[in-house]
Amino acid sequence: MTKKLLFTLLMGSAVLTSYGQHLIYHIQKTSSPVRIDGILDEPIWDELEIAQNFNQYFPNDSSMADSKTEIRLTYDDQFLYFSAKMYNQSEDRNYVVSSLRRDYEGDQIDGISFLFDTFQDKTNAFQFGVNSYGAQREGLMAGGFGGTSWSWDNKWYAEAKQYPGFWIAEGAIPFKSLRFKEGKDQWNINFYRQDSEAGEQSTWNKIPRNYSINSLAFTGILQWDQPLKKPGSNISIIPYTAAEVSRDYQNNEQSEPDSKINFGGDAKVAIGSGLNLDLTVNPDFSQVEVDQQVTNLDRFELFFPEKRQFFLENADLFADFGHPYYAKTFFSRRIGIVNDTINRVLRPNKILYGARLSGKLDNNWRLGLLNMQTESIEDINLPGFNYSVAALQRKVFARSNVGAIFVNKQSFDEPNGNPDFDPDHYNRVLGFDYNLASADNKWIGKTMYQQSWDSDSLDSEEYAHAFWLAYQGRKWRVEWAHTIVGENFNAEVGFVPRNGLFRIENILARNFYPKKGIVNFHQTQLYLETLWGDTASSGETVKSDQVMSIDEYLQFQNTSQLSVSVGKRYTYLFIPFDPTNTDGQQLLADSEYSYRFIWTEYTSDQRRTLSYSLVGQAGEYFNGNRYRLGGGLNYRLQPFAAFNVNFNYNKLVMPEPYNSADLVLIGSRIDLTMTKKLFLTSFLQYNTQAENFNINTRLQWRFKPVSDLFIVYTDNYATMDDNQDFVLQEKNRALVVKLTYWLNL
Repeated sequence: MTKKLLFTLLMGSAVLTSYGQHLIYHIQKTSSPVRIDGILDEPIWDELEIAQNFNQYFPNDSSMADSKTEIRLTYDDQFLYFSAKMYNQSEDRNYVVSSLRRDYEGDQIDGISFLFDTFQDKTNAFQFGVNSYGAQREGLMAGGFGGTSWSWDNKWYAEAKQYPGFWIAEGAIPFKSLRFKEGKDQWNINFYRQDSEAGEQSTWNKIPRNYSINSLAFTGILQWDQPLKKPGSNISIIPYTAAEVSRDYQNNEQSEPDSKINFGGDAKVAIGSGLNLDLTVNPDFSQVEVDQQVTNLDRFELFFPEKRQFFLENADLFADFGHPYYAKTFFSRRIGIVNDTINRVLRPNKILYGARLSGKLDNNWRLGLLNMQTESIEDINLPGFNYSVAALQRKVFARSNVGAIFVNKQSFDEPNGNPDFDPDHYNRVLGFDYNLASADNKWIGKTMYQQSWDSDSLDSEEYAHAFWLAYQGRKWRVEWAHTIVGENFNAEVGFVPRNGLFRIENILARNFYPKKGIVNFHQTQLYLETLWGDTASSGETVKSDQVMSIDEYLQFQNTSQLSVSVGKRYTYLFIPFDPTNTDGQQLLADSEYSYRFIWTEYTSDQRRTLSYSLVGQAGEYFNGNRYRLGGGLNYRLQPFAAFNVNFNYNKLVMPEPYNSADLVLIGSRIDLTMTKKLFLTSFLQYNTQAENFNINTRLQWRFKPVSDLFIVYTDNYATMDDNQDFVLQEKNRALVVKLTYWLNL
């Protein structure tokens, strides 16, 4: 054996050990048309290479998949085509799907998914999926850790058909819907299948089960038979018109309903092969579903995710800078919402226009630029603000990156008499990030530093810093994290729930993989988090919060899950606080509390048409006790309807003179998917803490790909009068009809 051959074998062994199989699929161009109908009757499908021999991911990753899967890929000048043939383990069976709605979610269903890392950076990818009834989903993956944003929307085509013993999915993805480097002849790819009958998840390129099934560290190669060419001009215009009738019963009881008609639209322009320019004029987001309410027993602001389509493509380029919970540099939901200091409420602030350039410059560089302008609000003399963001990211090593971001918020309006508005006011933040992801995915982490300054700058403690490092082996997971947020750090377009803190977090977890029995996997974890801050009275640095817990997580063979946590909390109050958040007697500042708790959650087998989850908590709470019971009940009338009821009951027992409280939050969701193009969703929420009953109903007709008619009805009622008696009193009501149309030029 020659030295060269020995070296090659050793290196090959090292690659297989560290990175997986690195399977290769050779794709060939077709000269004949492909009809997307779920019937593989085109001759080209018989001539293509087959991606098969899938590896089991769940319930075990040490064997080949029991359910056979065959994938074929081809392309022409306009489309990337795929076919997938999924064999069953019985001739006659019932398929599990959540619904016919686009962007379906869930692990315990029947579906096939395709991952395309077009720039081969192993951190960003496109994901497309089809379930056994032909419903589609598309998402963007960023960061390389396996998370997918399903809110991204684009135009592509797919169908599925069920046959005795197997089902087939067939699809066509326009090259214009993807971003890739012209002239490349390789992409990274992977496919994964969910089979509810076998309770099995499987992947083409093998992925260790202690990582996400989406992990981009373990992908195969898509080898093109010739370098890819630019698909031609890629410009999409998406105009809309919306009519709205609304009425505010609280502030304008005697007024007539307010009606208005809006016109506006978006445009998407491909710049080169990797960048996308998004433009918007007079955007309207009335069709976006309302946030799911929560019972807030925290002392700080709660975080709700962005759902508006304009902000979603390459969202990580802007949103992932900083610390995700304590010092997020940029939070797009700050745009279009203002603090009305006169009426002491948050209110919408109309966006006049915006532009957003984002994407890949080449294999190593990513760029993000954003500029948006909001309208002034005359009744409170609030000016319009301009928001500008610039982000630059560079790939380093195998899957890591470094980046910088600059955020600027300021007004160019003249003085208008508002005592809360300084016409020279501005707020700026400069941030730097390093994101670590090792080639084998065992080491992940992040370090960041941010500096803010504004017109009211105090020139001290206007910074934030964080460091996080985790080792995630097959048996052990170890994490260290610390966070510092300066007392005067001010990111007005970010998310900073509290200032003046120093935080340390430690995690030690051990994974177990039983070879037999009802438990498929379980993890034991030790968790410790401690926060320090400066007291308001003396300025002395003291421990403000601490959580110590032992956590146990179990996943069963039937996919159900159980979590149990036993621990102890400590809280030092810097300012007075009502622990029930019901405007009752407040606990005194500079007081401290230590309390124990037990928490558990169980989620049943989601493959069943009737499934449920239960959450329970009991223990001490500040100077009293807290008892919580929550959960959800789900029923599917496959594939056309899904019914869901969620409830959360908190009983807070506090000594006199402090308020005790019974806080109830009930939410009901009815999701009807009459066809793959016609959806009706009704969302009801009753929240005793907010004293509000909300109805939100949305009818969506997708009459063409990514072109929709929405009819949205929203109604809010106050549930308590001044005497704290139960009522249903109208607060506000709105009916919106919105039409959008996606036009490719």
